[in-house]
Amino acid sequence: MRAIVMREFGGPDVLRLEDVPEPAPRGGHSLVQVTLAGVNYADVHVRGDSYLAPVELPYIPGNEVVGTVDGGRRVVGLCRGGGYAERALLHRRVTWDVPDAISDEQAVALALQGNSAWHLLFTVLRITKGETLVVPAAAGGVGSLAVQLAAHAGARVIGLAGSAEKRELAAELGAEAVIDSHADDLTERILDAAGGPVDAALEMTGGATFTRTLAAVAPRGRLAVYGFAGGDLANVPTRDLMERSLTVSGFWLPQLYADRTALPTSMRALFDAVADGTLKPLTGAAYPLGEAARAHHDLAARTPTGKLALDVTR
Repeated sequence: MRAIVMREFGGPDVLRLEDVPEPAPRGGHSLVQVTLAGVNYADVHVRGDSYLAPVELPYIPGNEVVGTVDGGRRVVGLCRGGGYAERALLHRRVTWDVPDAISDEQAVALALQGNSAWHLLFTVLRITKGETLVVPAAAGGVGSLAVQLAAHAGARVIGLAGSAEKRELAAELGAEAVIDSHADDLTERILDAAGGPVDAALEMTGGATFTRTLAAVAPRGRLAVYGFAGGDLANVPTRDLMERSLTVSGFWLPQLYADRTALPTSMRALFDAVADGTLKPLTGAAYPLGEAARAHHDLAARTPTGKLALDVTR
């Protein structure tokens, strides 16, 4: 079968198309004929050897796929690598049938990024109606879904985005205000847009953006960290946490893979929200499998909007 294989860590050029053997059968797993493989920042970290879980080379990246099993039944699911391939193994606990009303392109946006957005909001931050929430990368994969989910739950959303086009899109999705994420006075802009400190915030950039976002959180407020796309980890200022009784939580979706109720609950809620029109996944570019390097280059440049995927049928 065709697959994207990494034989070294490095830039996008380490992602090469090869012919490899099919995955060996494993108990509790289904062999999926892959249609789309999601492209995520986690894959960029894997490629650069900065992922939370180390990987052994050679390695096939990809942590979410949409495809078919049993001669045509459509499924979407999560995996720990192996997704950038014509066939992949998915554990049955993290594999879900795709409802007829939901397209492959919508489904691939929900498995990793949709579940992440849902649990960040409702499991980690426990956002409630009337609270003010900061959402970074508000036109991106997790961010665009978080904006919609939070707004539907009655929160006031302050979005962050790096271009005028993305800020306009975030506003259309339900953000009450949208701020240039590159602004040096980001804290002051958040406070001005929110009318004061915010109740909660998401953070996935790291470095100065983490510090500026945390500074805008109200006493007894909450911040959930789910990435460091900027490449710089931030030191949490313990004194600030104590003085303002702040809660800073980390989140990594694979910690929920073994939970028998967490992901089924969120997937059901996400499917229902898409079906009734309250959640609209942003479907972005689908690159041929052999152009995985270009997909990674574009993602790292932060030029696309919506969910990026590899079309494994091409």
